[in-house]
Amino acid sequence: MKTPNPYLLPLILITTLFFLWGFAHNLNPILIPHLKKACELSDFQSALIDSAFFMAYFLVALPAGYAMKKWGYKNGILLGLSLFALGAFMFIPAANTRLFPFFLLALFIIASGLTFLETAANPYVTVLGDASTATQRLNLSQSFNGLAATLAPAAGGLFILSGADLSSEATANMTPEALNKVLNLEAAAVKIPYLIIGIVVLAVAVLIYFSKLPEIKEEESSDNKGSGKSIWRHSHLIQGVVTQFFYVGAQVCVSSFFIRYAGSAAGMPEKTAALYLAIALFGFMIGRFIGTFLMQYVSPTRLLTIYAVLCMVLLGTVVGFGGIFSIYALIGVEFFMSIMFPTIFSLSVKSLGEDTKMGSSLVIMSIVGGALFPLLMGKMSDQAGIQIAYIVPLICFLMVAWFGWRGHIVKMS
Repeated sequence: MKTPNPYLLPLILITTLFFLWGFAHNLNPILIPHLKKACELSDFQSALIDSAFFMAYFLVALPAGYAMKKWGYKNGILLGLSLFALGAFMFIPAANTRLFPFFLLALFIIASGLTFLETAANPYVTVLGDASTATQRLNLSQSFNGLAATLAPAAGGLFILSGADLSSEATANMTPEALNKVLNLEAAAVKIPYLIIGIVVLAVAVLIYFSKLPEIKEEESSDNKGSGKSIWRHSHLIQGVVTQFFYVGAQVCVSSFFIRYAGSAAGMPEKTAALYLAIALFGFMIGRFIGTFLMQYVSPTRLLTIYAVLCMVLLGTVVGFGGIFSIYALIGVEFFMSIMFPTIFSLSVKSLGEDTKMGSSLVIMSIVGGALFPLLMGKMSDQAGIQIAYIVPLICFLMVAWFGWRGHIVKMS
């Protein structure tokens, strides 16, 4: 009689977290054009949505790592879900006041919760089973993150975006009172979606609270005793942190400005552009499954390098040509980005022994790239146009290609 896999149920429960944070992440490309209208923002100002969101990863990741090292994965997950729900509920008063800083605070709290979830769930999945299949297992769980990435912009486009043209030309003949009423209606569109998100997140927290999750104890490596500075001896971890910084910056830039770019380069209405973004992120999800399959035959490092080079080529066509063809190129970039985060993550924390939790925190901290690169891209977009601004993620993929080629090699300094 075959012995049941003791890690199956925990793996399923943890995988639901990948879906939840994927949904929250991928509503940001909807919020950027939506709040740009509702709060009357420039491209640079709207990029602060990503900055507030991803800055939380930088500020909260190390405290999250310390907390889980002391209290364990499960308690860290429960705290993360509680913060996630709180931030979602804060969208209601933020919409009522239509104060952009209030929205930024709510997003920061949501992302603080997600930092706990990602700091716990990513390494947790890698140790829930055979170490030799850790990268494939993490890519499989991240595939459900990709499913959420597909559904979020479709749902956001349907329930949040109004499709209304609120450019200065369109509102020139409105009275201040009429314009204020329209802007209030735009802001209010986020209340019901985020209320539902908060309720669902709390329900998952209750389910996990009453579930028995094994507390994984990482093995102590023979040459790493976990002393204070010893973790910095792992050059592959340091290069992985830098690479994840550039990769997340590239991913956020590609997705967050997709709707703006589609309107500028191909004249798409925002609801149509949101549908194209959903298609692109569906390709991202399919890419995760295909990438997981391909890793049985091609090493993760080689696949990472090939995909990074292909992303650079496709972004070159975006910068150089524009038009509807460039929209399809961006869809291709989403597909080839699909394996990058989990692959970089698993290669970065490989062979860290008992320092895996802290190494995980460092890699999660590097997600702050998603706070900085969109600001650079937004500034470039305001000055040179959105098409030229896509050179920012193109350059970021150079670092990803290097890590896949040489930077991942495990060495002790």
